[in-house]
Amino acid sequence: MWALCSPALYLQAKTLSMNLLKSLAAVSSITMLSRVLGFVRDTIIARAFGAGMATDAFFIAFKLPNLLRRIFAEGAFSQAFVPILAEYKSQQGEEATRTFIAYVSGLLTLVLALVTIAGMLAAPWVIWATAPGFANTPEKFALTSDLLRVTFPYILLISLSSLAGAILNTWNRFSVPAFVPTLLNVSMIIFAVFLTPYFDPPVMALGWAVLAGGLAQLLYQLPHLKKIGMLVLPRLNLRDTGVWRVMKQMLPAILGVSVSQISLIINTIFASFLVAGSVSWMYYADRLMELPSGVLGVALGTILLPTLAKTYASKDRHEYSRILDWGLRLCFMLVLPCSLALGILAEPLTVSLFQYGQFSAFDASMTQRALIAYSVGLLGIIVIKVLAPSVRRSKSRSSR
Repeated sequence: MWALCSPALYLQAKTLSMNLLKSLAAVSSITMLSRVLGFVRDTIIARAFGAGMATDAFFIAFKLPNLLRRIFAEGAFSQAFVPILAEYKSQQGEEATRTFIAYVSGLLTLVLALVTIAGMLAAPWVIWATAPGFANTPEKFALTSDLLRVTFPYILLISLSSLAGAILNTWNRFSVPAFVPTLLNVSMIIFAVFLTPYFDPPVMALGWAVLAGGLAQLLYQLPHLKKIGMLVLPRLNLRDTGVWRVMKQMLPAILGVSVSQISLIINTIFASFLVAGSVSWMYYADRLMELPSGVLGVALGTILLPTLAKTYASKDRHEYSRILDWGLRLCFMLVLPCSLALGILAEPLTVSLFQYGQFSAFDASMTQRALIAYSVGLLGIIVIKVLAPSVRRSKSRSSR
């Protein structure tokens, strides 16, 4: 169609598609490295701790701040923040953009600090609400509460890290934010292998590893922000119009990205009433599903969001639709085979990756069943990562 309309437009569209593919390949490659390292991490945890009360407690304590991070930091916040940041970058100039970033980071830091303090103080009530079955086992409930108090500040660190990553992505520095998750994996591997004997109970080492990994992810990106001139101190200004635009745009985005995460919370609630190890089986199955989800879904969403935001800000609706169509076609072409492969190869994957040490054949069998169920929804999860920002922009346009 583009070739028939205009050779110049066709060439421009083809060039943009090739650039997007190159960016996707780069981000996917780095994400693949992170996921492989994540599998090494999970194999070490499975071998050292197996699937039981201790790992159930840790995975719940790790999952809750991680869910908040996916919903608010990497999900709704990025989808609301990046388009407005792209608009400031292209239309308002560098100084206005720096001021906008300072005000947004100031409000984000304040809100996250309050949420972190509240989460740490209310840890037992949070566990009771999200894993009520643990209340039937006082020892497990107490261990999970202690772990949550250690891991909950991760939401503050990783959200600020996601803010830094969103800025770098807008400046087309995709490789730095894509590499950042490897630091959490390295931290957890080091703590699990070398520092576990120094903690009582040993699983507490994993909780502190999460905190150390979150801090490393944030600090690693700061020099790169300085290189592009966007490293600013957070400032608070509740009257800034740009900040309130981000807050307003976050509300519909939260609904779009929360569906899959809420389903995970519901799964956790049900699993908390089941036998010890159920939460761990779900976690390991989810980790296997996150390989295609991260390599394809997260990477594709990462490179598409700044490009969609730029074309929307320039009011080029035809190009906006073409890029979105390109992303959806790529999703269906790549994800359907991955979903089928996960279902067919569930047994050899779980056995070869996790069935060592304390992780039994029964644990591998139960993880396999969870993975088969998860593979059915893989396409929907990845398509949401592409559609959510575009739906939000369309709603924004129709309301004006």
